[in-house]
Amino acid sequence: MARSLSNALLKGISGFPSARLSTMVSGSIFQNGMRYSTTAPNDPDTHDDFKPANKLESSGLALQDIVEQDVKDNPVMIYMKGVPDMPRCGFSSLAVRVLKEYNVPLSARNILEDAELKNAVKSFSHWPTFPQIFIKGEFIGGSDIILNMHQTGELKEKLKDISSADEKSEE
Repeated sequence: MARSLSNALLKGISGFPSARLSTMVSGSIFQNGMRYSTTAPNDPDTHDDFKPANKLESSGLALQDIVEQDVKDNPVMIYMKGVPDMPRCGFSSLAVRVLKEYNVPLSARNILEDAELKNAVKSFSHWPTFPQIFIKGEFIGGSDIILNMHQTGELKEKLKDISSADEKSEE
């Protein structure tokens, strides 16, 4: 009786659209009856202006040089999954929330957009996980380290001479 009840329950649940698993077929994801493309179509009618472009590749700089330039030019640089306004992982979200408490200019790159950039950042910092936060050119660490520094007051001290985003807009 219990087995037939559980089978009936599983069949009922699998009938709901939200319970269906998404499947990926040749660069497309099918989820809930909708197709999401993860690659540019090879359609001759698609104009080049509408195809995704990798801005890092077209810059002419090596990825290692781009990472070095990012870290040098930005007082607070975070390599994260997603972007500050829309983090794509809890650790990246935590790091952004902590850094935003100090109202400092925050520069970021989404490592999910480019696997080669992700590897370049790892080799630059000699650190395997993300997010990776650099303050005044120095590699600090990830969200756990930033949170700990925030709790101990160390982060406030580290960021004290970086002018806030509000101060820059008033000048």
